[in-house]
Order: sequence, then C-alpha cells, then structure tokens
Amino acid sequence: MINTIILAAIVIMTIAMLLAMIRFIIGPNVVNRVVAFDALTIISLVMIGIIAVLADRMIYLDVAIVYGLLSFMGVIVVAKYIQRGL
Repeated sequence: MINTIILAAIVIMTIAMLLAMIRFIIGPNVVNRVVAFDALTIISLVMIGIIAVLADRMIYLDVAIVYGLLSFMGVIVVAKYIQRGL
C-alpha cells in the first residue's frame, strides 16, 4: 500500500516538475520565471524527501534542508534585484 502511495507521489511530482519547467522556459516576464524556479526547487525538495524515505537514508533530509535554505536565499536575492537592483 505504501509503495503505491509513494509511486503516485513520484508521478504527481514529475508532472508538476514538467509543468513548472514549461512555465520557467516560456514565462512572459522575470517574476513568472522566479516563481517557477521556486516551484521547481520545492518539488525537488519533496523528491529528495521521497528518495530519503525509499533509501532509508535520513542524511538526505539534511541535504534537502541545506538546499531549501540556499533556494530561499536565492529567491530573496532575485526579488531584491527585481524590486530595486543590487
């Protein structure tokens, strides 16, 4: 039962990642691309969490936390740049 749920989550995350990647590529402006990039990183974090559960390696969660923090800082820097420049 749990394998079916994990498989469904992987399929849903893959579809969401493809849709976010399309928005990132054809986004009409920079703000849409930043939001799509943020969505891609969040989806990547969830995928790392799923891999951590499947591989039974909790060290991957530490990697996901660091990746999430770096992603957050990157989005903040880009938002500041869009707002008024560095």
